[in-house]
Amino acid sequence: MLKAELRKQMLRQRRALPREEVQQRSMRIAEMFFRHFPLRPGQTVHVFLPIIKNNEVNTWLIIERLRQEHPEVRVAVPVTDVEQNILTHHHLTDEAVLIENNWGIPEPQDAHIIHADEVDVVLVPLLAFDKAGHRVGYGKGFYDRFLDDCRPDVLKVGLSLEPPVERIADPNPFDVPLDAVVMPQGVWRREEA
Repeated sequence: MLKAELRKQMLRQRRALPREEVQQRSMRIAEMFFRHFPLRPGQTVHVFLPIIKNNEVNTWLIIERLRQEHPEVRVAVPVTDVEQNILTHHHLTDEAVLIENNWGIPEPQDAHIIHADEVDVVLVPLLAFDKAGHRVGYGKGFYDRFLDDCRPDVLKVGLSLEPPVERIADPNPFDVPLDAVVMPQGVWRREEA
């Protein structure tokens, strides 16, 4: 299926999910993440903050558990720089003041900047993914540009409310494939990852 068709279909499907169902699936995704991806002290985990109105995976469940069980792991979150068409990355602390941007994404204000090459694990938002690790997002390319700036050994982990589709027919040559995707029912891993 083509990205544009898949994007429309998955947005429709996701918006039709009851909030309670999104929360239940998000809880299972958080559980799967911590079960399958052991973290080490000193690592930096980049976590997207969910757009609640779009029924995105509730990553606050992962962030709260990181704070409680892994205080030695630094949490980075993105801030969208629309003028430069890039993401900047900031340390999320308990004291952070969050303000929603125009897309409904909470972003920290005046937080310490973290550079892409300091990130060890990136939790990537997506609408759909296929069995080759290609993903469909909202189509702006922010995450592909960010992942391209990361170290080659960064672990790229998608979070998906749904299982994979067989194949995305039109991946862009600039798309950065995922190493793994955490779903409510388990973890998909790219074979060469």
